[in-house]
Amino acid sequence: MSNPIIKVENVGIRFNIASEKTDSLKEYIIKLVKRELYFKEFWALQDINFEMGQGESLAIIGANGSGKSTLLKLICRILDPDTGSITVNGSIAPLIELGAGLDGELTAEENIVLGGALLGHSKKFMLERRDEIVAFAELSEFMQMPLKNYSSGMYARLAFALSTLVKPEILIVDEVLAVGDIAFQKKCEKRMKEMLADGTTLLYVSHDDTSIRHLCEKALWLKKGGVAMAGGVEEVCAAYEASMGGA
Repeated sequence: MSNPIIKVENVGIRFNIASEKTDSLKEYIIKLVKRELYFKEFWALQDINFEMGQGESLAIIGANGSGKSTLLKLICRILDPDTGSITVNGSIAPLIELGAGLDGELTAEENIVLGGALLGHSKKFMLERRDEIVAFAELSEFMQMPLKNYSSGMYARLAFALSTLVKPEILIVDEVLAVGDIAFQKKCEKRMKEMLADGTTLLYVSHDDTSIRHLCEKALWLKKGGVAMAGGVEEVCAAYEASMGGA
């Protein structure tokens, strides 16, 4: 690929986990201060390689704990790899944690401006597009409600509407749409297809094999932090499902 928009080369990341059990936070702190608490290394990801061009779509699949969300956080620069390198050539709209960056104490109305600022948009721009956001999110009756009183589905509606208001070069979605109702999931799927057709690159994590097949051309199957298989979405999904006993 001559000019990839995302390139992941030999990437790995490790975490330290306590190697012994402690019964309380107090005991943990005492052992930590006395240097009596020992850790062991855990490689969440190792030797991950792939690249994507403009307008391509990649599903990242695998069991819980396989490293999917960690990989997305590395690409978004939330985490830094311990080995390898990640090159990203484009603006990213990340939907990797429900309500990340939004303030639960503020109303949805106020969070439109806040969310826009985090994505690099001016207050004037967000207020001009306010009605478009509210209409897509279907939250017109709840705009003066603090987000802390929102359901997870309502959070997802607002977050998706904000992140896709302006076509990003790269859209990263991690399971956040699973909390919405089926009708809204289909609405989001339609918007993502339109964005792909218009040149947006999509990285998509979901346990919904139907939406994966509808949206993605390729898939990367992670297993215990490594790449089990990569290729066409039908082939990789079929292999993964077979490994899970057809579930």
